[in-house]
Amino acid sequence: MASKAASIGFKVWGPDNVVYGPVELPELVSWVQSKRITADTWIFCEKDDKWSKAPQLSELRMFFNPKSTAGTSASGDTVPTAALRHLKILADLSDEDLIRFLGFMEVHTARQWAPIVHQGDHGDAMFFVLDGEVRVRLIISGKESTLVTLGPGDFFGEVALFDQGPRSADVVANSDAVLLKISHEAFARMSEAAPDLAAPFLIGIGKTLTARIRADNKRYRDSVLLARAAQ
Repeated sequence: MASKAASIGFKVWGPDNVVYGPVELPELVSWVQSKRITADTWIFCEKDDKWSKAPQLSELRMFFNPKSTAGTSASGDTVPTAALRHLKILADLSDEDLIRFLGFMEVHTARQWAPIVHQGDHGDAMFFVLDGEVRVRLIISGKESTLVTLGPGDFFGEVALFDQGPRSADVVANSDAVLLKISHEAFARMSEAAPDLAAPFLIGIGKTLTARIRADNKRYRDSVLLARAAQ
């Protein structure tokens, strides 16, 4: 499947006065993290049809917040704590604790339409959506059914931290996305080395799952009432 959104990219005005690109968001983010793009770099966004300084792009603003501290992930990527504040279940952690937490995570990028996890595959990690949008889907009789759409601050795959069983659904990137990944092994290390981080993390997961179960129960109740009313 293709769309106009799939062709949206960015061009970068290099220090040698050469325009590089177009590139998509994941590669652009990697250039910021490797310091190839700085706060003084001019970037052309095809979607907006204009040139802007890198910190003025909404997709990159989180990487140039001067008031924000930053930490390094297990994959060696720098992520500002301001970006981590979008992760709802980590909202109560201090900047210092967020930086410690980041040390157990890896940055993972996905291009638009790319599968992130496949139904039936061995589950060994949980993902947070840092930027972009993904959808959770099932393929039933050859047709796709979208279960939920997730954006910045949401997460998926949390069950894999506990039982490493098969994935129950596909997750596909609706747009270029930046994700944070915490593996089962990293979570086990955190539980041993930093139980003060593991505890609020588990409580946050529990609260979110409770809200999801309540919402699912309400939808089921509403569908039963609708079916009975139609009889």
